[in-house]
Amino acid sequence: MKTILHILHKCVLGTAMVASLAACNDDNTSDLRLDGDTWLTSLQLDNQYDGIIDNSQATVVVEIPSTCDASAMTVTDITASEGATTSVRVGEVLNLNFTQTITVTNGDAFYDYTVTTKRHEAKITSFRLNDSYIGIIDEANKTILVRVPSSVDVTNLVPTIVTSEPNATTNPVSGQGLDFSQPVQFTVNYKTATAVYTVSVEQTDAPKAVYVGLATSIDQLNAEERTAAMWMLQNIAGAQYVSFEDVRTDRVDLSQCKLMWWHFHVDGGIDTMDKFDKAAPDAVNAIAKMKDLYNNGMNFLLTRYGSYYAAKLGATLDGNNPNNCWGGNESTPEEVGNPWNFFITGHEDHPVYQNLVQGSDLSSVYTFDTGYGTTNSTAQWHLGADWGGYEDAETWRTKHGGVDLGYGGDGAIVVWEYPSDGVKGGIFCIGSGCYDWYAEGIDASNDQFHGNVAKMTENAINYLVK
Repeated sequence: MKTILHILHKCVLGTAMVASLAACNDDNTSDLRLDGDTWLTSLQLDNQYDGIIDNSQATVVVEIPSTCDASAMTVTDITASEGATTSVRVGEVLNLNFTQTITVTNGDAFYDYTVTTKRHEAKITSFRLNDSYIGIIDEANKTILVRVPSSVDVTNLVPTIVTSEPNATTNPVSGQGLDFSQPVQFTVNYKTATAVYTVSVEQTDAPKAVYVGLATSIDQLNAEERTAAMWMLQNIAGAQYVSFEDVRTDRVDLSQCKLMWWHFHVDGGIDTMDKFDKAAPDAVNAIAKMKDLYNNGMNFLLTRYGSYYAAKLGATLDGNNPNNCWGGNESTPEEVGNPWNFFITGHEDHPVYQNLVQGSDLSSVYTFDTGYGTTNSTAQWHLGADWGGYEDAETWRTKHGGVDLGYGGDGAIVVWEYPSDGVKGGIFCIGSGCYDWYAEGIDASNDQFHGNVAKMTENAINYLVK
């Protein structure tokens, strides 16, 4: 198979190649040699690590031990198609802490391969008991918490374990009934990688706080919602995941529950109540039960497009949802060129904004730094005489009935609440595009501001159930 499509693509990008395309001999035929194959056929590093070559994707992945120093790896074998040459030779040293490129050339044809490493890893990515109770995995501390009803016999629970590598082994093994009356350690092995997880089972019937969602279980949520939900279950005592259908049909005991959080993400955004109704039918179907809970003191944290639910609950005076909404797609996030923030001028002392990492503007909340990838999903209130129905913040307060607490750069209201009246619960809403839990393909672990998203959420939960 030839690589003409690759060649033509690269030819139009380089003036030298364009010039050579134009060069013809006296009988009007091109002098270009395009008949040679340009496949990379083998790559070995340090005499022991063979690259897995995918010619269709032009990639090479070299699997290495978990502790291997990839900064200076020697090429000990490299071959290509007959007649072809490679830009990297045997004996060269590559720093594979970074992606490298190898170009295979045959005459005037060439093909670029990207070379990366993949370290051996031994991770549990999913853990269930009796195929019903989902484990909350804390990867940093190698712990897994599983909450089960008090009626379940914890002395004979069957784990179902999924690992990051299909050929990894676990001890104890998946599918073997075990006694979980005390914590159980699971050892995962894959080649040179080993990890030990401690699994604890907690029996509880009545959660104190819930993350509510449209999916049947937490692992069926989209990545943005699942990241938020997992944080809650790992960090808020007595928290559980429930579905709207669980609430509607009374499948969960909410007698001890004081707070519900719904963080609702839809790729492309939601900008009308009709679209909300179509995107969240289970939430709409559960509204009668939810209203009963709200009118009897249940508190709600509603974030992103979940903020529409305040109108459904009857918390607003005019029945309106946020009037200025949009959003991108999780698979194509916007990589930001500077730290993002929203303004809290006049509300700096509000409990929700305490103990955050401060940026350069003390009247702002910063939520992620340069390089973060966001969908910029926004559900806010536009203010102004031009459109939207609210001339200014005072008009919005009077007509809509909310209390504004955070603002966008144009003055739009991006954080607001409907305080409890002593009987009904309180509702706190965050609709800023800065409030983002998950960035596809971005490691936010060292982002100095991203922890503010979790801290602000924790503060909001504590504020509502004070």
